[in-house]
Amino acid sequence: MKGDLFSSDHMVQPAITPGMSVQNAKSIRYVVNGEMLARQGAMVAYRGNLQFERKGQGVGGMLKRAVTGEGLPLMAVRGQGEAWFAHEAQNCFIVEVEPGDEFTVNGRNVLAFDASLSYEIRTVKGAGITGGGLFNSVFTGHGRLGLICEGNPLVIPVSPQQPVYVDTDAVVGWTARLHTSLSRSQSIGSMLRGGSGEAVQLKLEGEGFVVVRPSEQTPQKEH
Repeated sequence: MKGDLFSSDHMVQPAITPGMSVQNAKSIRYVVNGEMLARQGAMVAYRGNLQFERKGQGVGGMLKRAVTGEGLPLMAVRGQGEAWFAHEAQNCFIVEVEPGDEFTVNGRNVLAFDASLSYEIRTVKGAGITGGGLFNSVFTGHGRLGLICEGNPLVIPVSPQQPVYVDTDAVVGWTARLHTSLSRSQSIGSMLRGGSGEAVQLKLEGEGFVVVRPSEQTPQKEH
């Protein structure tokens, strides 16, 4: 067989390192030797001796985000082999979490992660149910976290002198030591006169980074 489809740009090459790596802009490759975790339904291909097990609500826990009414079910992948993960052709990125780090991320942006990472559900401080149902997953420990994002994310530095305001539907995650609260940018009267309609944003203060996707939330597809 010949053609551009079979060029080195698309052909999967032998794995060089174990664990997680970016296969291309839209997929993540994981060389499994033991156990890892991934979003249910995100596996697009695998080879080797692997078993897949449903992990209940996983990152979503028993909490449901108020906007979509959904958590994030996980699956455990165990054995020896390789697996590829993707979700709706969204762009893929890897975050290296080191001891002492804490990364808060929206569950809808989680694709896969090392079993060595710990996670828990927290309500975003200052947001609560009325703030877009911001039940985010907080990852700690040591390992890699694979994320998905519609388009290329914006990574915006936050400093004590320059807080950052983000759309609650666009925020992907943020680093530790950032304080969150809700901020109302304009009055109802302003919106009625043709304002942007962005009445409430998430305000982040402190020292760190916030990750934002270049689009607002789109309706969840039926599965």
